[in-house]
Amino acid sequence: MEYISTRGSAPALDFEGVTLAGLASDGGLYLPREWPRFSEAEIAAMRGLEYWQLAVRVMQPFVGDSLTEEELSEICKSVYCGSFSHAAVTPLVQLDQRNWLLELFHGPTLAFKDVALQLLGRFFDTFLRRRDERLTIVGATSGDTGSAAIRGVMASEFVEIFMLHPRGKVSDVQRRQMTTVRAPNVHNMAIDGSFDDAQAHVKRMFGDADVTGTLNLGAVNSINWARLMAQVVYYFYTALQLGSPERRIVYSVPTGNFGDVFAGYVAAQMGLPIEKLIVATNVNDILHRALLNGDYSAGGVTATITPSMDIQVSSNFERLLFDCGGRDGAAMAEQMRAFESRKAMALTNSQRDGARDLFLSCAAGQDETSQAMQWAHQQTGEVIDPHTAVGLHAAMALAKGGDYFDPGLPVVTLATAHPAKFRDAVERATGFRPALPSRVGDLFGREEHFTELGGDYEAARDFVLHNAART
Repeated sequence: MEYISTRGSAPALDFEGVTLAGLASDGGLYLPREWPRFSEAEIAAMRGLEYWQLAVRVMQPFVGDSLTEEELSEICKSVYCGSFSHAAVTPLVQLDQRNWLLELFHGPTLAFKDVALQLLGRFFDTFLRRRDERLTIVGATSGDTGSAAIRGVMASEFVEIFMLHPRGKVSDVQRRQMTTVRAPNVHNMAIDGSFDDAQAHVKRMFGDADVTGTLNLGAVNSINWARLMAQVVYYFYTALQLGSPERRIVYSVPTGNFGDVFAGYVAAQMGLPIEKLIVATNVNDILHRALLNGDYSAGGVTATITPSMDIQVSSNFERLLFDCGGRDGAAMAEQMRAFESRKAMALTNSQRDGARDLFLSCAAGQDETSQAMQWAHQQTGEVIDPHTAVGLHAAMALAKGGDYFDPGLPVVTLATAHPAKFRDAVERATGFRPALPSRVGDLFGREEHFTELGGDYEAARDFVLHNAART
């Protein structure tokens, strides 16, 4: 399997190469040169597999010769049979006759990011041990990526991690899950500004010769292809339980950076019969506007009760635009240069037409988000976090329209975080204050350790350069 950059000028790499590189050297994102595809018979034959076995089957075409099937099996079994509190890893819960929740929060940090990032840590160690190299990870988080990535690499002898989060703009649980980890290879940085600012700093470091000439940089954000690849698996897992390949499924995905929903797009390219993917956003609705009328323009970030979605620049959207727009790397590079300069661009007709085939979108205000939490609690007994509630609102709102998809199809909302990670918002909406699971332990009794920095790029860069190990 060979991977190419969305911007056309970076060298093609194999799976090991793109996993360690993260961002392409031309500033683009890596995608497979062509999509592997399963037949209906091959998908049907996956029924009954345990989650780790299905992960091997779905990911093997992407891994290619970088790992043997035995190596991939050992990694998947160790992660999915040892790090998750539910035997199904990502269980389905039925809400009513058509709505389902896909619970993705049974990993060690209570969020969907665990499904991929616990695996990514094992990939890093395997490849770096072969090369006898070290990797310096620089990442940005709007809440959940940071803790999941730190948990995935904190015991690694080959990886050091620097994680940026926007100060005061993640929940107390999210922050503490990062800042209470005591490991010599873990560095937490709280910066002034938004997640978009933190993400921009990270991307800039990958293009900064002072950084790349000194450190071997890697990425854990969803710009890293290996992370997206791992998220494709739970779309197959869910669809098989609900009758695929004979039955088509609708998914509603709360998203800010477009990674989780793009994994659904990949599953569809591989042959999974997905009817529609609903892109569910909060009031920071750049993705909704882009899909609705082609307006991909960033404004100011509005703080909401769904902080992980308080994003105006969705990195993974570039992958979709590239794939739907004819895979023209030079044109994509020019389009993204214009966006990075003006923070606005219009989608081309081919990009809009290509996205329209599979995607719907819906934005939820804070009142609508709270109402979805109330409905789930009162009508079904389920307590959901506000991000999941954005997805549930979108699922139910579009179902009421009647013209968007067959009303007889099941609609699966991705439940992206445990409600206790956002207990204040849940309590305000439902009157019920969810407790942290016992496996999280004495989170609020642990001492925090992090460095506060200003919002300028130079402060973040200099902190990384001054504190990273050179051996």
